[in-house]
Amino acid sequence: MMFDESFYRQSAHQRGFAAAAMSAPSFPVFASRDSDQNRGSMAGWSTPPPSSSSSSRNPSSRLQPQSSFAHNGRIAVALVPAAAFLLDLGGSIVLSLLIVGLMISYILDSLRLKLPSFFAVWFSLLVSQIAFFFASSARFPSLPLTVLAMFLCAETNFLIGVWASLQFKWLQIENPTIVVALERLLFSCLPIVAPALFSWAVVLAVGMGNSAFYYMVFACFFYWVFSLPRPSSFKTKHEAENHILGSLECCLHTLHLLFVPLCFHMSSHYSTTFSSFSSFCDLLLLFFVPFLFQLYASTRGALWWVTKDEGQVHSIRVVNGAIAMFVVAISLEVRVVFRSFGRYLHAPPPLNYFLVTVVMLGGSSAVGAYILGLVGDAFSSMVFTVLLVVISGAGAVVVGFPKLFIFVPLLAGYYLGRFFTKRSLQSYFSFVALATLVTAWFVVENYWDLNIWMAGMPLKSFCKLIVASVFLAMSIPGLILLPSNLRFVGELGLIGHALLLCYIEDRFYNYTNMYWFGLDDEVMYPSYMVIGTTALGLALVRKLAVDCRIGPKTVWIVTCLHLSKLPMLFISSRSVLWVSALLLLAVSPPLLLYKSKTKTASRMKAWQAFTHAGVIAIAAWLCRETLFEALRWLNGRPPSDGLLLGSYLLLTALACVPIVVRHFSHVQAAKRSLVLVVSAGLLFILLQPPVPLSWAYKSELIKSAHQTSDDISIYGFAVSHPTWPSWLLIIAILLTLSAVTSAIPIKYVVELRAFYAIGAGFTLGLYICAEYFFQSLILYPLLVAAMVSTAIFMVFTHLPSASSPRILPWVFALLVALLPVTYLLEGQLRARSGEEEAIKVTNLLAVEGARMSLLGLNAMIFLLIALEIKFDLSAMMREKAAERGSGQTNLHSGFPPRQRLSQQRRAAGAPSFTIKRLSAEAAWMPAVGNVSTFLCFLLCVVINTTLTGGSNRAIFFLAPILLLLNQDSDIFSGFGDRQRYFPVVLAVSVYLFITAVQRIWAEVWSGDSGWALEIGGPGWVFAVKNAGLLILTLPNHILFSRFMWDYVKQTDGMLLLTMPLNLPSIVITDVSTIRVLGLLGVIYSLAQYLISRRTRIAGMKFI
Repeated sequence: MMFDESFYRQSAHQRGFAAAAMSAPSFPVFASRDSDQNRGSMAGWSTPPPSSSSSSRNPSSRLQPQSSFAHNGRIAVALVPAAAFLLDLGGSIVLSLLIVGLMISYILDSLRLKLPSFFAVWFSLLVSQIAFFFASSARFPSLPLTVLAMFLCAETNFLIGVWASLQFKWLQIENPTIVVALERLLFSCLPIVAPALFSWAVVLAVGMGNSAFYYMVFACFFYWVFSLPRPSSFKTKHEAENHILGSLECCLHTLHLLFVPLCFHMSSHYSTTFSSFSSFCDLLLLFFVPFLFQLYASTRGALWWVTKDEGQVHSIRVVNGAIAMFVVAISLEVRVVFRSFGRYLHAPPPLNYFLVTVVMLGGSSAVGAYILGLVGDAFSSMVFTVLLVVISGAGAVVVGFPKLFIFVPLLAGYYLGRFFTKRSLQSYFSFVALATLVTAWFVVENYWDLNIWMAGMPLKSFCKLIVASVFLAMSIPGLILLPSNLRFVGELGLIGHALLLCYIEDRFYNYTNMYWFGLDDEVMYPSYMVIGTTALGLALVRKLAVDCRIGPKTVWIVTCLHLSKLPMLFISSRSVLWVSALLLLAVSPPLLLYKSKTKTASRMKAWQAFTHAGVIAIAAWLCRETLFEALRWLNGRPPSDGLLLGSYLLLTALACVPIVVRHFSHVQAAKRSLVLVVSAGLLFILLQPPVPLSWAYKSELIKSAHQTSDDISIYGFAVSHPTWPSWLLIIAILLTLSAVTSAIPIKYVVELRAFYAIGAGFTLGLYICAEYFFQSLILYPLLVAAMVSTAIFMVFTHLPSASSPRILPWVFALLVALLPVTYLLEGQLRARSGEEEAIKVTNLLAVEGARMSLLGLNAMIFLLIALEIKFDLSAMMREKAAERGSGQTNLHSGFPPRQRLSQQRRAAGAPSFTIKRLSAEAAWMPAVGNVSTFLCFLLCVVINTTLTGGSNRAIFFLAPILLLLNQDSDIFSGFGDRQRYFPVVLAVSVYLFITAVQRIWAEVWSGDSGWALEIGGPGWVFAVKNAGLLILTLPNHILFSRFMWDYVKQTDGMLLLTMPLNLPSIVITDVSTIRVLGLLGVIYSLAQYLISRRTRIAGMKFI
């Protein structure tokens, strides 16, 4: 196997420890220290010997799992895009179900319910898969193909669940053998499942023409990721076999790699498989390219299951590689070279076939020999150099290079061979110069005389850029190999090449759409080229960074430049690449540049953080045109100034998240500022307030977009509505967030608390007046006074001061008094205006709507007051219970309880007026809370009756308001926590009973059957029948209401006698409310029986 001998070498002490561990009983929780030490020795780090003090210094290490799953990155490469593809096929229903299920699992995990959280993940995946079967768009004309696709999706979903299961630490601790099996299952299935799913996605995007080749590429990639020998995350390192996969899985993966792409092509293109020699070459490529890749992977241990003799593996590699190289070279010559580049071959046939064959076979032989390490001694080096010279000469002749200067490509091949055999940088730079001359001749010969424009520039200018790009690309390997004191030259070359490549691709992709618009089959520069060059550039940068060939700043710049090309795929703005690069360069330094070995110290200073934040703000502002284009693409019309400003603030805040999270997570002021900026951005996006032009500089693109008349021609003229009140709501919300996050220290300064309450109430009151009551100017002072009083009451109830018990009852009385005043004043104001009949009807409707709005506003106010009082009283009860428990603990232990640091700080900084003194002096709080609860409930019932005519369903949503009732010393003296559901049940029953009576009365007396009622006609029958059925429903409601008050068990005979009385009300009634009462009666009877039985069983167990 292809691992170092140090992997198996152990010291005498470790071998003795391993032997003792195998002879003695082993526990998974004690194996982490040994595995960690072996892991450290594997990585080349010096590990101190184990000692007894290590366990004493870290007592919690016994509870740690053996090891975490170390292959999450590899699994994510396969399953994260697969999950995104499945969600796209499933639609919004599958996504919604999965989000709800995962949220439930997260909540259960936060509550430390490990087993329910585990099953919640699997249950959410199961429900999502069932929904996927019915709602997905994965349907094919062939039934077997549809079944196969559904099976593939289900298997992928199952593998996602397996991966999620490996993230549970308790599963790793309690079931070590299961996690090993799950890990092996993932690595066994993903090399087969992932290529099929990825190929499916690519085929949906680009078509079925080359689907087998897409499958071949994905199969090779995932074979490299998963099928090479990898150490297990859960097996101990001193085991003889700690690979994840066994011989059977590796054999199956090899067969899949070699034969499945070929069979897929033959089944999907069976009509043209042997129609021509070019089609037959496709079959050869689909078999021998994976075979050649398999032989190359054998240099990393891919054929360990065939034989463990390295000599035999090397022989297999050389012989089979030569045959595969020959077949692949000939097939590429037929399939690619003569088919796509035939116009550049100037040699006459059959000389061109011979020369191209020499170039293809010679080049593949040279590459294979160098990769396999066959070029070592003097003879092989000479043969290798001669082969490169022959290839260079043959290639120059076949493309028509002038015979007078044929020595130039010959010298280039000689210097290249000398570089590979002698490691001479001088030879490499000579090769670069000569190869650049050959490239320049080829470009000039084929393109220089064409007088056309391409990508927004003359073709001659573009040829210069291509030659410069080729020169930089060939120069970079030599520049990277320069001594360390000249490393900056290679870094500059790498950055320059990245800039030049970005410029060329930007021109090709963004400036050619006007020539190629709508021609999908003839796109000049397709999207996969952008993705391919980006992936290749990032891979090369990572390789150079791992080999310490370039510094972190170069990695940062080149990575940002390559990633900035991806937004071109989604946004059509021509400046998107450069503004994205600027934004990435501004955002990424906190992630890439500031690194420290210590985790506690801040790796960035304050002035650096402010500088980076300012640069981010400037960069985001320079991206405003791109942001404008993106918002216009999302909305279908130009965005408003408020939406654009909010998006800018949100983008700036999100870009500053790495600064706060990674470097200033311990600074509360930074967190508060970030929360406030994010909130401001979201508020601007949602409310879109008017922004004056003097606040923001608009570019010509934004001005021209706003000056167009398309919106009017499409949407027509809209009635203007004032949007300036949204500024008042934004100010009120930001003030509240500032107070909640302690950016405004209202907790410690009473005067500041008062100013905050008045300011927040005043702005919110003005917003309500201007937005909903803009025609009732006389109500403005009253509504503003009501909102200011509400704010003062809420703030000083939550954060009381010394004068709160004396002032707050009068504030609440003012709120109650303002309700009838505003209600009546609104009616009188509208009644006096207008004399015509039409105006009177309009005013009556306006009065009715305004009064309902006033009732809704007051109901909301009283609900907030009731919630706040309920919260404070619950906090008092918890504090008293804690004090009682701590007092008993002091009596038994003799020592005062220890306070946490946060409690000590709170006790030191809180006002002197504590919650205990408030509970002693503020006996008004329960009474005020009960009055608020009743007023809120009554107002909601009135609104429901007015708007819906007394809906039966509404009471089930309104009755829970009565759960906010409290025990007081006057009205509810006997009301406690045990009776908290009694008001809810009573309210539901009484409301439904009154509604049923009202509907019987309205049906009989308000109709046209009054004469029939006098003589005993149908109205009398209707009234008597439904009234009797209504009376039959009362016993169960009365019994259950009494049971909710005292929980006294009724006899089973009583419940059995009363429950059947509800059945006639359910079956033969004419009023739906009576039917609802009958159903509730049955439910109440069953609930009373079950609760009584459960209480009796619990009492018997206690006895």
